[in-house]
Amino acid sequence: MQEPEFTETKSSETTMTDINSQTGTITKIQPTVQSQEQWLKYGEQISGFLGTLPEYLGNFFNQYKQPLVSVGLIVGAIVAVKVLLAILDSLNDIPLVAPTFELIGIGYSAWFVYRYLLKASTRKELTDEITTLKSQVVGKDS
Repeated sequence: MQEPEFTETKSSETTMTDINSQTGTITKIQPTVQSQEQWLKYGEQISGFLGTLPEYLGNFFNQYKQPLVSVGLIVGAIVAVKVLLAILDSLNDIPLVAPTFELIGIGYSAWFVYRYLLKASTRKELTDEITTLKSQVVGKDS
């Protein structure tokens, strides 16, 4: 059985001179000029981009101001609702707070019915108040 012969091939890119030809000496490998030029080119591109970044952001914000504000308000409202629900949930875990809030709610509902819903004149007053509030919110009389 014959062993296959392997020939070692070296390309011109991978050939390096013997770095440490003498024992006990350390030689420094000098970086190639091409890699320094590439780093300088990349540095110039990055600094150019960072230099024009405020202008790009300003133009972007001016162009999309209304949608950005709308999205910000929606996200803010969602966060506010989540925080409010977390606070209410934590209050609900405290003993005697939940039943106290229920009693307060029942008391306010009883007062509202007594104040606005039992007599025709007070129902008319409530209707007028609702109409006034609606016209203030909408901005026109309906």
